[in-house]
Amino acid sequence: MTLWQSPIAPGVSWYQASVEDRPTYPALDGSRSVDVAIVGGGFTGLQAAVNLAQRGVSVALLEAHRLGDGASGRNGGQFGTGQRAWPEDLETQIGFERSKVLFDMAEGAKRYLLKFAAEHGIDMDYMPGQMNVAHKPGHEREYRANAEIAAERYGYPHLSYMDRKETAERLGSDHYHCGVRDTGTGHIHPLKLLIGLARAAAVAGADIYEMTKVTRMQREGGKTLLTTPQGSVSAERVLLATNAYIENLEPITAAHVMPIGSFIAATEPLDDHPAVLPGGEAVADSRFVVRYFRKTKDNRLLFGGREVYSSKNPQDTAEFIRKQIVETYPALKNIRITHAWGGNVGITMPRQPFVREVMPSVTAIGGYSGHGVMLSNFCGKLYADRITGGANWLDAVEELDVPSFPGGRRFRNPLLFLALTWFALRDRL
Repeated sequence: MTLWQSPIAPGVSWYQASVEDRPTYPALDGSRSVDVAIVGGGFTGLQAAVNLAQRGVSVALLEAHRLGDGASGRNGGQFGTGQRAWPEDLETQIGFERSKVLFDMAEGAKRYLLKFAAEHGIDMDYMPGQMNVAHKPGHEREYRANAEIAAERYGYPHLSYMDRKETAERLGSDHYHCGVRDTGTGHIHPLKLLIGLARAAAVAGADIYEMTKVTRMQREGGKTLLTTPQGSVSAERVLLATNAYIENLEPITAAHVMPIGSFIAATEPLDDHPAVLPGGEAVADSRFVVRYFRKTKDNRLLFGGREVYSSKNPQDTAEFIRKQIVETYPALKNIRITHAWGGNVGITMPRQPFVREVMPSVTAIGGYSGHGVMLSNFCGKLYADRITGGANWLDAVEELDVPSFPGGRRFRNPLLFLALTWFALRDRL
């Protein structure tokens, strides 16, 4: 048996294996009435819960599985800067003023999350630095301009252009052609953040229910009634924070936020490979199907770069990602993969967040499209601001033109599969 065939923990994330205590919360038992009901226990829902409860709003949060089983507890952990699109690209779509507002919002999200973790004593393994790198030649002008535009037009001086030599030195690999280094952001252990966030919400007075799937939502007597197998919750307002897991609960959200499978693997500690990411930065590349990787605090390489556009859960994630690792780092050809995991994330057509009032007093927020660690947390906080009458950046996100996926419920999955497979093929070509 070769090293890469060594047993791995099937489906168990390194995040889950590395936390000592993952608290459990009870299932709903009976019926109750609250000011705000939240469906979904990821970053968005929990941030809304803690901020609302701190302001005296009665909150019930309903999670169909365990907190952290969704994308919030198993993602790549990278903060990023700005929105998913570079600000100059977004500027061509919506103009400089709106692009600047959204950039400033994302910077506000970054500041908020770091402050929130510090104030609540959450050790989320924050490590500074990120690099965006080009997988094809010919991007030098584009990447150099990105750093200049960020400083001159968006007031962000933390980007610097890297030529091929510097990129190779900072990555410990000559696989990429150039890049941009960002010293104003970083990466985290997302499950540690989520566990701390849930504790903060519970301490603030929010009622959290796990293993409580909402099966029906209807307006009744001026309120919204959420039905579950264990009971029901009646609420003045509802936040749908299910992201990729809306299923058949609400059709407007389901038409705009599409689930796709995203998968990651973790290696054994890289004690014999000090040249790999010597500065500890996270990395994301220029492929349509982005490859993203970083080192953990215990010196493992976390590497993601596989998307699946069907409901089938692949069985060869470790082997698939191993090949991508070796393309970037040939010296790791015999490194042991200890964990491989994945699940659905929510994307939208333009890869921009989706915010919409889908029913009277029912708001859906999701579709962060792989850029959600900061934005999901902040959007949950902004929802609480909106409910309690505070100043709000959420309007700027809600104004984005996020169309539904074409093809309707019957054909949108096949059409998405064809479109995204084509873009993935372009990456390889």
